Amino acid sequence: MANGNSKSWELRLPIAFAVWVPIVVFVILLGFRLGYGGRRYGITLSVAAVLFAFEFFLACPSVLERARKFLGGHGRVLAPLVPLFAVLFYTTTVTGKWTWALAGAAYCVVPALLLASSAGEPPGSWEDYAAALIVWLPVEFRWMYHLFPYPTELSHTLTILLALSTGIAAFVLLRRMDGIGYEIVWRRGFGVNAAIHFLIFVAIAVPLGMHLGFLKFDPAIARLRSLPLATVGITFFTAWPEEFLFRGVLQNLLSRTLKNQWTGLAITAVIFGFSHILHAPFPNWKYVFLATIAGLFYGHVWMKTGSLFPGALMHALVDISWHLLFR
Repeated sequence: MANGNSKSWELRLPIAFAVWVPIVVFVILLGFRLGYGGRRYGITLSVAAVLFAFEFFLACPSVLERARKFLGGHGRVLAPLVPLFAVLFYTTTVTGKWTWALAGAAYCVVPALLLASSAGEPPGSWEDYAAALIVWLPVEFRWMYHLFPYPTELSHTLTILLALSTGIAAFVLLRRMDGIGYEIVWRRGFGVNAAIHFLIFVAIAVPLGMHLGFLKFDPAIARLRSLPLATVGITFFTAWPEEFLFRGVLQNLLSRTLKNQWTGLAITAVIFGFSHILHAPFPNWKYVFLATIAGLFYGHVWMKTGSLFPGALMHALVDISWHLLFR
Protein backbone atom coordinates (compact mmCIF):
# COMPACT_ATOMS: atom_id res chain seq x y z
CA MET A 1 0.00 0.00 0.00
CA ALA A 2 1.33 3.43 -0.89
CA ASN A 3 2.48 5.69 1.93
CA GLY A 4 1.27 9.21 2.54
CA ASN A 5 3.36 10.87 -0.18
CA SER A 6 2.63 8.12 -2.75
CA LYS A 7 6.33 7.58 -3.29
CA SER A 8 6.44 4.05 -1.95
CA TRP A 9 4.42 0.83 -2.00
CA GLU A 10 5.04 -2.34 -0.04
CA LEU A 11 3.60 -5.82 -0.18
CA ARG A 12 1.01 -6.45 2.53
CA LEU A 13 -0.04 -9.82 3.86
CA PRO A 14 -3.61 -9.71 2.43
CA ILE A 15 -2.23 -9.03 -1.06
CA ALA A 16 0.41 -11.75 -0.67
CA PHE A 17 -2.30 -14.17 0.45
CA ALA A 18 -4.47 -13.18 -2.52
CA VAL A 19 -1.56 -14.05 -4.85
CA TRP A 20 -0.59 -17.23 -2.98
CA VAL A 21 -4.07 -18.80 -3.02
CA PRO A 22 -4.69 -18.87 -6.82
CA ILE A 23 -1.17 -20.15 -7.49
CA VAL A 24 -1.67 -23.03 -5.05
CA VAL A 25 -5.12 -23.78 -6.48
CA PHE A 26 -3.71 -23.70 -10.00
CA VAL A 27 -1.02 -26.23 -9.09
CA ILE A 28 -3.63 -28.48 -7.46
CA LEU A 29 -5.80 -28.43 -10.57
CA LEU A 30 -2.80 -28.96 -12.83
CA GLY A 31 -1.85 -32.01 -10.80
CA PHE A 32 -5.34 -33.45 -11.09
CA ARG A 33 -5.21 -32.87 -14.84
CA LEU A 34 -1.92 -34.80 -15.00
CA GLY A 35 -3.52 -37.68 -13.16
CA TYR A 36 -2.11 -37.17 -9.67
CA GLY A 37 -4.13 -37.56 -6.50
CA GLY A 38 -4.37 -39.37 -3.21
CA ARG A 39 -2.48 -39.12 0.06
CA ARG A 40 1.04 -38.73 -1.32
CA TYR A 41 0.02 -35.95 -3.67
CA GLY A 42 -1.86 -34.18 -0.89
CA ILE A 43 1.21 -34.28 1.36
CA THR A 44 3.44 -33.04 -1.46
CA LEU A 45 1.13 -30.11 -2.19
CA SER A 46 0.92 -29.25 1.50
CA VAL A 47 4.71 -29.14 1.79
CA ALA A 48 5.01 -27.00 -1.35
CA ALA A 49 2.27 -24.62 -0.17
CA VAL A 50 3.88 -24.16 3.26
CA LEU A 51 7.34 -23.49 1.83
CA PHE A 52 5.92 -21.07 -0.74
CA ALA A 53 4.01 -19.23 2.00
CA PHE A 54 7.14 -19.09 4.18
CA GLU A 55 9.27 -17.41 1.53
CA PHE A 56 6.57 -15.25 -0.05
CA PHE A 57 4.88 -13.93 3.09
CA LEU A 58 8.25 -12.99 4.59
CA ALA A 59 8.72 -10.67 1.60
CA CYS A 60 6.04 -8.50 3.24
CA PRO A 61 8.00 -5.93 5.30
CA SER A 62 5.51 -6.02 8.18
CA VAL A 63 5.57 -9.84 8.33
CA LEU A 64 9.36 -9.95 8.23
CA GLU A 65 9.60 -7.39 11.03
CA ARG A 66 7.19 -9.36 13.21
CA ALA A 67 9.02 -12.62 12.51
CA ARG A 68 12.31 -11.09 13.58
CA LYS A 69 10.76 -9.68 16.75
CA PHE A 70 9.17 -13.04 17.54
CA LEU A 71 12.46 -14.88 17.12
CA GLY A 72 14.29 -12.26 19.16
CA GLY A 73 18.00 -12.72 19.79
CA HIS A 74 18.67 -16.28 20.93
CA GLY A 75 15.50 -17.45 19.15
CA ARG A 76 17.13 -16.86 15.78
CA VAL A 77 18.38 -20.44 15.79
CA LEU A 78 14.73 -21.53 15.39
CA ALA A 79 14.59 -19.89 11.94
CA PRO A 80 15.23 -23.07 9.90
CA LEU A 81 12.42 -25.03 11.60
CA VAL A 82 9.90 -24.49 8.78
CA PRO A 83 12.09 -25.85 5.94
CA LEU A 84 13.41 -28.55 8.29
CA PHE A 85 9.96 -29.84 9.25
CA ALA A 86 8.80 -29.57 5.63
CA VAL A 87 11.58 -31.76 4.23
CA LEU A 88 11.31 -34.26 7.09
CA PHE A 89 7.55 -34.53 6.63
CA TYR A 90 7.92 -35.12 2.89
CA THR A 91 10.80 -37.59 3.02
CA THR A 92 9.38 -39.71 5.86
CA THR A 93 5.80 -39.88 4.57
CA VAL A 94 6.12 -39.71 0.78
CA THR A 95 9.38 -41.54 0.09
CA GLY A 96 10.05 -43.25 3.42
CA LYS A 97 13.81 -42.99 2.92
CA TRP A 98 15.50 -42.04 6.18
CA THR A 99 18.85 -41.48 4.48
CA TRP A 100 17.32 -38.72 2.38
CA ALA A 101 15.50 -37.39 5.44
CA LEU A 102 18.84 -37.01 7.22
CA ALA A 103 20.41 -35.41 4.14
CA GLY A 104 17.52 -32.95 3.88
CA ALA A 105 17.75 -32.14 7.58
CA ALA A 106 21.48 -31.49 7.29
CA TYR A 107 20.88 -29.26 4.27
CA CYS A 108 18.44 -27.09 6.26
CA VAL A 109 20.37 -26.97 9.53
CA VAL A 110 24.07 -26.73 8.63
CA PRO A 111 23.88 -23.25 6.99
CA ALA A 112 22.03 -21.95 10.06
CA LEU A 113 24.62 -23.46 12.42
CA LEU A 114 27.44 -21.87 10.44
CA LEU A 115 25.83 -18.45 10.52
CA ALA A 116 24.92 -18.76 14.19
CA SER A 117 28.61 -19.24 14.94
CA SER A 118 29.45 -15.97 13.17
CA ALA A 119 26.75 -13.89 14.89
CA GLY A 120 27.97 -10.40 15.67
CA GLU A 121 30.69 -10.45 13.03
CA PRO A 122 30.55 -8.17 9.97
CA PRO A 123 29.16 -9.88 6.84
CA GLY A 124 31.87 -11.52 4.75
CA SER A 125 33.15 -14.19 7.14
CA TRP A 126 34.11 -17.63 5.83
CA GLU A 127 30.95 -18.98 7.48
CA ASP A 128 28.84 -16.69 5.27
CA TYR A 129 30.44 -18.02 2.09
CA ALA A 130 30.30 -21.62 3.29
CA ALA A 131 26.60 -21.30 4.08
CA ALA A 132 25.90 -19.78 0.66
CA LEU A 133 27.75 -22.62 -1.08
CA ILE A 134 25.87 -25.26 0.91
CA VAL A 135 22.55 -23.70 -0.12
CA TRP A 136 23.57 -23.30 -3.78
CA LEU A 137 25.74 -26.22 -4.90
CA PRO A 138 23.32 -29.11 -4.17
CA VAL A 139 20.77 -27.34 -6.36
CA GLU A 140 23.27 -26.39 -9.07
CA PHE A 141 24.43 -29.98 -9.48
CA ARG A 142 20.89 -31.39 -9.10
CA TRP A 143 21.77 -33.47 -6.05
CA MET A 144 18.72 -32.09 -4.25
CA TYR A 145 16.35 -33.51 -6.84
CA HIS A 146 16.74 -36.92 -5.20
CA LEU A 147 14.92 -35.57 -2.14
CA PHE A 148 11.74 -34.97 -4.14
CA PRO A 149 11.21 -37.84 -6.60
CA TYR A 150 7.41 -37.57 -6.53
CA PRO A 151 5.82 -36.17 -8.57
CA THR A 152 8.50 -35.69 -11.18
CA GLU A 153 6.81 -32.53 -12.51
CA LEU A 154 7.27 -30.84 -9.11
CA SER A 155 10.78 -32.09 -8.34
CA HIS A 156 12.46 -28.88 -9.53
CA THR A 157 9.86 -26.63 -7.89
CA LEU A 158 10.13 -28.38 -4.52
CA THR A 159 13.92 -28.22 -4.70
CA ILE A 160 13.87 -24.48 -5.34
CA LEU A 161 11.29 -23.91 -2.60
CA LEU A 162 13.40 -25.76 -0.04
CA ALA A 163 16.62 -24.03 -1.13
CA LEU A 164 15.14 -20.54 -1.02
CA SER A 165 13.40 -21.18 2.31
CA THR A 166 16.67 -22.46 3.77
CA GLY A 167 18.54 -19.43 2.47
CA ILE A 168 15.95 -17.02 3.85
CA ALA A 169 15.96 -18.71 7.24
CA ALA A 170 19.76 -18.56 7.37
CA PHE A 171 20.58 -15.13 5.93
CA VAL A 172 17.41 -13.07 6.45
CA LEU A 173 16.01 -14.37 9.74
CA LEU A 174 19.09 -15.71 11.55
CA ARG A 175 22.09 -13.76 10.19
CA ARG A 176 19.94 -10.69 9.40
CA MET A 177 22.50 -9.53 6.88
CA ASP A 178 22.07 -5.91 5.87
CA GLY A 179 21.38 -4.84 2.32
CA ILE A 180 19.78 -8.00 0.91
CA GLY A 181 16.62 -6.10 -0.01
CA TYR A 182 14.39 -9.14 0.38
CA GLU A 183 11.23 -7.20 1.15
CA ILE A 184 8.96 -6.53 -1.82
CA VAL A 185 8.67 -2.75 -2.00
CA TRP A 186 8.31 -0.29 -4.86
CA ARG A 187 9.76 3.20 -4.77
CA ARG A 188 9.90 6.07 -7.22
CA GLY A 189 12.43 5.34 -9.96
CA PHE A 190 12.31 1.55 -9.67
CA GLY A 191 10.27 1.13 -12.83
CA VAL A 192 12.40 3.46 -14.92
CA ASN A 193 15.57 1.83 -13.63
CA ALA A 194 14.42 -1.70 -14.48
CA ALA A 195 13.00 -0.65 -17.87
CA ILE A 196 16.17 1.13 -18.99
CA HIS A 197 18.35 -1.81 -17.95
CA PHE A 198 16.01 -4.23 -19.73
CA LEU A 199 16.00 -2.26 -23.01
CA ILE A 200 19.77 -1.81 -23.06
CA PHE A 201 20.33 -5.48 -22.27
CA VAL A 202 17.93 -6.59 -25.01
CA ALA A 203 19.66 -4.28 -27.50
CA ILE A 204 22.96 -5.99 -26.68
CA ALA A 205 21.94 -9.59 -25.99
CA VAL A 206 19.49 -10.26 -28.84
CA PRO A 207 21.84 -9.38 -31.76
CA LEU A 208 24.76 -11.00 -29.95
CA GLY A 209 22.78 -14.15 -29.13
CA MET A 210 21.56 -14.49 -32.72
CA HIS A 211 25.06 -13.89 -34.07
CA LEU A 212 26.44 -16.64 -31.81
CA GLY A 213 23.69 -19.01 -32.83
CA PHE A 214 22.37 -19.18 -29.27
CA LEU A 215 19.07 -17.47 -30.11
CA LYS A 216 16.76 -18.04 -33.04
CA PHE A 217 13.69 -15.88 -33.52
CA ASP A 218 10.85 -18.36 -33.46
CA PRO A 219 7.61 -17.10 -31.85
CA ALA A 220 4.92 -19.74 -31.41
CA ILE A 221 1.24 -19.72 -30.43
CA ALA A 222 1.82 -22.80 -28.26
CA ARG A 223 4.21 -20.81 -26.07
CA LEU A 224 1.66 -18.03 -25.78
CA ARG A 225 -0.87 -20.54 -24.44
CA SER A 226 1.63 -21.64 -21.81
CA LEU A 227 2.38 -18.04 -20.79
CA PRO A 228 0.44 -18.02 -17.46
CA LEU A 229 2.20 -21.13 -16.17
CA ALA A 230 5.55 -19.96 -17.54
CA THR A 231 5.17 -16.54 -15.94
CA VAL A 232 4.48 -18.00 -12.49
CA GLY A 233 7.28 -20.54 -12.79
CA ILE A 234 9.87 -18.09 -14.09
CA THR A 235 9.03 -15.29 -11.66
CA PHE A 236 8.74 -17.26 -8.43
CA PHE A 237 10.99 -20.28 -9.06
CA THR A 238 13.76 -18.86 -11.25
CA ALA A 239 14.10 -15.07 -11.14
CA TRP A 240 13.34 -14.41 -7.47
CA PRO A 241 15.48 -17.28 -6.05
CA GLU A 242 18.43 -16.49 -8.32
CA GLU A 243 18.31 -12.79 -7.48
CA PHE A 244 18.24 -13.63 -3.77
CA LEU A 245 21.27 -15.91 -3.98
CA PHE A 246 23.43 -14.11 -6.51
CA ARG A 247 22.64 -10.49 -5.78
CA GLY A 248 21.20 -10.34 -2.26
CA VAL A 249 23.70 -12.78 -0.77
CA LEU A 250 26.75 -13.36 -2.98
CA GLN A 251 27.21 -9.91 -4.56
CA ASN A 252 26.41 -8.39 -1.18
CA LEU A 253 29.11 -10.46 0.53
CA LEU A 254 31.75 -9.95 -2.16
CA SER A 255 31.18 -6.19 -2.26
CA ARG A 256 31.70 -6.01 1.50
CA THR A 257 34.71 -8.35 1.55
CA LEU A 258 36.46 -6.57 -1.33
CA LYS A 259 35.23 -3.14 -0.20
CA ASN A 260 34.31 -2.34 -3.79
CA GLN A 261 30.79 -2.76 -5.13
CA TRP A 262 31.90 -2.75 -8.78
CA THR A 263 34.35 -5.61 -8.23
CA GLY A 264 31.64 -7.46 -6.34
CA LEU A 265 29.28 -6.89 -9.28
CA ALA A 266 31.79 -8.15 -11.86
CA ILE A 267 32.80 -11.30 -9.94
CA THR A 268 29.21 -12.20 -9.14
CA ALA A 269 28.20 -11.75 -12.79
CA VAL A 270 30.94 -14.18 -13.86
CA ILE A 271 29.87 -16.72 -11.23
CA PHE A 272 26.25 -16.27 -12.35
CA GLY A 273 27.34 -16.89 -15.92
CA PHE A 274 29.18 -20.09 -15.02
CA SER A 275 26.14 -21.34 -13.10
CA HIS A 276 24.57 -21.86 -16.56
CA ILE A 277 27.38 -24.00 -17.97
CA LEU A 278 25.56 -27.28 -17.25
CA HIS A 279 22.73 -26.46 -19.64
CA ALA A 280 22.80 -28.66 -22.74
CA PRO A 281 24.92 -28.90 -24.77
CA PHE A 282 27.54 -29.14 -22.02
CA PRO A 283 29.70 -27.10 -21.65
CA ASN A 284 27.39 -24.33 -22.83
CA TRP A 285 29.88 -21.46 -23.20
CA LYS A 286 27.45 -19.32 -25.20
CA TYR A 287 24.97 -19.43 -22.33
CA VAL A 288 27.76 -18.64 -19.86
CA PHE A 289 28.76 -15.57 -21.87
CA LEU A 290 25.25 -14.18 -22.27
CA ALA A 291 24.29 -14.99 -18.67
CA THR A 292 27.38 -13.11 -17.47
CA ILE A 293 26.23 -10.03 -19.37
CA ALA A 294 22.75 -10.46 -17.91
CA GLY A 295 24.27 -10.76 -14.43
CA LEU A 296 25.95 -7.38 -14.87
CA PHE A 297 22.59 -5.78 -15.61
CA TYR A 298 20.68 -7.59 -12.85
CA GLY A 299 23.40 -6.78 -10.35
CA HIS A 300 23.48 -3.13 -11.33
CA VAL A 301 19.72 -2.84 -10.83
CA TRP A 302 20.17 -4.28 -7.33
CA MET A 303 23.04 -1.84 -6.65
CA LYS A 304 20.99 1.17 -7.76
CA THR A 305 17.76 0.25 -5.97
CA GLY A 306 18.87 -1.71 -2.90
CA SER A 307 16.01 -4.12 -3.57
CA LEU A 308 15.73 -7.57 -5.15
CA PHE A 309 12.29 -6.81 -6.56
CA PRO A 310 13.13 -4.59 -9.60
CA GLY A 311 15.98 -6.86 -10.68
CA ALA A 312 13.80 -9.95 -10.25
CA LEU A 313 11.11 -8.37 -12.43
CA MET A 314 13.68 -7.53 -15.10
CA HIS A 315 15.12 -11.05 -14.85
CA ALA A 316 11.63 -12.54 -15.21
CA LEU A 317 10.82 -10.29 -18.17
CA VAL A 318 14.03 -11.35 -19.94
CA ASP A 319 13.29 -15.05 -19.43
CA ILE A 320 9.62 -14.69 -20.40
CA SER A 321 10.59 -12.81 -23.57
CA TRP A 322 13.02 -15.60 -24.43
CA HIS A 323 10.29 -18.18 -23.78
CA LEU A 324 7.82 -16.46 -26.10
CA LEU A 325 9.96 -15.22 -28.93
CA PHE A 326 13.11 -17.30 -29.23
CA ARG A 327 14.31 -20.87 -29.39
